[in-house]
Amino acid sequence: MSTTVVVVVVIVAVVVLALVAFAASRSRARKLEENRVEAREDRERADTTARKAEQARLQAEEQAEQARKQQAEAEELRRHAEEIDPDTETPE
Repeated sequence: MSTTVVVVVVIVAVVVLALVAFAASRSRARKLEENRVEAREDRERADTTARKAEQARLQAEEQAEQARKQQAEAEELRRHAEEIDPDTETPE
């Protein structure tokens, strides 16, 4: 083999390796960007879900407070009924 052929083969091999490395780098960069986009979308969905959960929690607390008030009203009405009912005996 002549020196020229060896030099050409080495140059071609170096160029091929450089092209493979470049392609791998571009593929890795594309994958990283896809992961960033997916992570951003996941965060947005998580934020939306968290807001909905907080709204549901606040509504549940409000309903629970209303239920406690209604229960207290019912108990007050029951006590009043017991007080005014002539058929109920009260200890004296």
